[in-house]
Amino acid sequence: MVKLIEDLYNLYRNKLTGDEEDIDMLAFAVLEQLDRKEIMNLLDDMDDQELNNLLGLYIIESLKGKFAQDELEDTKPAHFHHRNIH
Repeated sequence: MVKLIEDLYNLYRNKLTGDEEDIDMLAFAVLEQLDRKEIMNLLDDMDDQELNNLLGLYIIESLKGKFAQDELEDTKPAHFHHRNIH
């Protein structure tokens, strides 16, 4: 996996700005080109620390997404019944 990252960096370091949007676009473009078997082979080549880092990032980002979703749901106006006071 380290080789893949190095290759991508060397290939695109002068073509992309390196901002989050560019990196996201590049990552998803690479993933679109890989099938499950190729992804599993990449994971299989990772050492324990790389695998732990990857899983840690996945857990962190997934939890951030869940908390953000909860915040959005909490800020939606509550439904109330309109009552005629007159």
